[in-house]
Amino acid sequence: MDAAFTAEQDEIRRTLRDLLARHAGPGEVRAAVRTAEGHDPALWRRLAQGLGLPGLALPEEYGGAGCTPTELALACEETGRALLPSPLLATAVLAAPLITALGTPSQRAELLPRIADGTLTAALAVPGGSTAAALGLTGDNRSAPWSGGGRAGGIQARHGDGGWRLYGEADRVLDGHSAGLLLVAAHTGGYPRSRTLLFLVPTELLVPTELQVRAEVSGGASTEAFTDASSGAEGLTRTRLTSLDETRPLARVELRDTPAVLLGADTETVDVCGALAATGRTAAAVLAAEAVGAAAGALERTVAYVKEREQFGRAIGSFQAVKHRLADLYVRVEAARSAAYYAAWDPEAGPLALAQALETARTVAGEAVQLHGGIGFTWEHEAHLYVKRAAADELLFGPVHRLRDHTAVRAGLFGDEPSRALAHGAAV
Repeated sequence: MDAAFTAEQDEIRRTLRDLLARHAGPGEVRAAVRTAEGHDPALWRRLAQGLGLPGLALPEEYGGAGCTPTELALACEETGRALLPSPLLATAVLAAPLITALGTPSQRAELLPRIADGTLTAALAVPGGSTAAALGLTGDNRSAPWSGGGRAGGIQARHGDGGWRLYGEADRVLDGHSAGLLLVAAHTGGYPRSRTLLFLVPTELLVPTELQVRAEVSGGASTEAFTDASSGAEGLTRTRLTSLDETRPLARVELRDTPAVLLGADTETVDVCGALAATGRTAAAVLAAEAVGAAAGALERTVAYVKEREQFGRAIGSFQAVKHRLADLYVRVEAARSAAYYAAWDPEAGPLALAQALETARTVAGEAVQLHGGIGFTWEHEAHLYVKRAAADELLFGPVHRLRDHTAVRAGLFGDEPSRALAHGAAV
């Protein structure tokens, strides 16, 4: 493995960091998450059309740059450093690889160029909100009950004269309220021969004037309902949920006899779970880089603060105890960065790198709040944003101990790996 980055990779990182420093400061981030889309559409167009971020890892024949996951990981490290809210993760990291792996030639030709130029965003909707389980990060997705199944539960698909129809619900869909295309995991085949397939549900981008705000008595949490009467998706309701991390907008997707198009061909050889697991390993590497970027951003802000904050007539950064704490955090960040870069080169190491990066982000964010003192606990300061990002990412893609446990199972560290993996998957 050659650990040195190419000139092109260094240029991607430098250009993106400079752009985000100018247009994605804490004030711009707070303003972006309060829009109907949950991100800044103008900045997204600049990132997509000017820098080509969504198409970095897409083949050139579909308008992409033909790069490797390493370039995408470097880009996400910079977006993580700025805590940038954008459809990049849901579209380019989760949805696009599935379309590339499973889509028919006509589906790839129709969808991937629009994803590459940023005119189409996509989201992966799995029943139960178990994205980590569906991607095979915390258990064997062939045996884990993440998709419901049977006669009831999950999302059911039936085929009739008018094509495929979906009925069910998916929670905690990343960017599901604003995506122009939903990739929905649903069961078909009835109870005896039930299997999971992926379906395409095209939607229309939401218009800010169509925004309606309502309060639901569901756990006392308020939700924002986005409806579009002109949407061609019959029976589809998308509700933006109140989430711990505003920079990770989540939605509830309800499908009531909604027409859909099967992704790929309807044959017995289609391995949807295998494609989800392969996508999950690469996504874990990219997510690890993003978490490292967030941890590095929190650490940089903390170092800058302790150099300025004075106590007893001197900067608190000059105290030995503070230096030791910052040195420990620096070692954690660099170790997690090395793991993330290795996983970008070898996605098989993605889940383990993600576990280390999530743990590092959580530790650094917590220490950042402590070292900022009283101001770090206030709503006006950005330190709490890093804490929320670290906690929300572990809820969505973890927890850390299950990421490590499943990695150990796949590596055969517990003896009889096949039977242990099945037992582990059933327990998740």
